[in-house]
Amino acid sequence: MNTNKYTKLTQWVLRIAIAGEFIGHGVFGLLGKPEWLGWIQQFGFSSAAAAQILPLVGLLDITVGVLVLIRPFKIVLLWAAIWGFWTALLRPIVGLPIWDFVERWTNWGAPLALLLIPGLPKNIKDAKEWFKTS
Repeated sequence: MNTNKYTKLTQWVLRIAIAGEFIGHGVFGLLGKPEWLGWIQQFGFSSAAAAQILPLVGLLDITVGVLVLIRPFKIVLLWAAIWGFWTALLRPIVGLPIWDFVERWTNWGAPLALLLIPGLPKNIKDAKEWFKTS
């Protein structure tokens, strides 16, 4: 197998892994995972607001997962890396052990890796570059 085939295979492995993570988390969001509702409330939202926000976040996660699987736009991968980092970091912020953050490094590392394989846009400010696929 040549390097190009390994690169394509690696990209597909990452795409499937990211899709699984985001779709899985999205379903938990749609189901209103009680622990996550509590985390949203720790940021000053009422329980009613948290119950409205979490399914929307779930839908966004599912959308990200499907997009990465079907067509991994660079802007979506950037969002996935940022969101994955934030949601991993959120664990110790809400009182869980730091290891809950460490355990989730893949949540942001996999989208970042998929974004970096072909390289970041040459001009970061060029919006159309971010809407190209990785």
